[in-house]
Amino acid sequence: MLSFNQKLINNCNEKNNRLCIGLDIDKERLRIKTISYMQNFIKEIIDATISKCPVYKINFAFYEQLGFEGYKLLGKISEYIDGRALTIADAKRGDIGNSSKFYAKSVFETLNFDSITVAPYMGEDSIEPFCKYEDKGVFILCHTSNPGSENFQSKIIDNDELYISVAKLASKMNQNNNIGLVVGATKNNKMKKIREFSKSLPWLIPGVGFQGGSLKDSLIIGSSYNSLPIINVSRGIIYAGKGSIKDISDACDSYTKQIRELL
Repeated sequence: MLSFNQKLINNCNEKNNRLCIGLDIDKERLRIKTISYMQNFIKEIIDATISKCPVYKINFAFYEQLGFEGYKLLGKISEYIDGRALTIADAKRGDIGNSSKFYAKSVFETLNFDSITVAPYMGEDSIEPFCKYEDKGVFILCHTSNPGSENFQSKIIDNDELYISVAKLASKMNQNNNIGLVVGATKNNKMKKIREFSKSLPWLIPGVGFQGGSLKDSLIIGSSYNSLPIINVSRGIIYAGKGSIKDISDACDSYTKQIRELL
């Protein structure tokens, strides 16, 4: 059985890309506001980009707000991708161990996603149930790109910032080679410090595009220590131009071209 991180490396190398497209579809922005239209639109995005895109991230909030039908759609997305790319459930779970066990079962078994984002605030035992699935990935929130990240993530603990403690914990827990970090692209001085402690762990990097993070810096810093940076772009692709499938495909091509040139 291949570990998740090895599968991630293989997928990115096969497609010669480090792009992750965020399928954060806001139904209210669609021309026709029905679940069936939303589902078809998502399929069209995947069809137009999957030859180049190795990873898709699905933010659960956009689907869970729709109730039962949204939950069903989450399962249909992973079913439609069907191993042609890896999927990240951007669900940011994190609870006591017994609850996390069932969150992991829900995302990895029922919905069949390849990986998940988790919050580390409740500690190691809240993360462990996800890590037991060796072929599934766990991206731990380390230093995020939102302004409120400074409320806690930069607090000093044991003479260093909290986000460094998270990077150290993630490295220690990576026994099955299936842990990565979420590291925002908007603070590259902190990215350099995180990489010193996270070494070869892959990073999921949001914040490029609308939030102003540097694609070049993210790729260079993220690639240090022979690691793998995954550049997440959501609005910059799915709402490119007038939001047509051609506009989305062109935006995917543009980011792919930039990534390949920088690599």
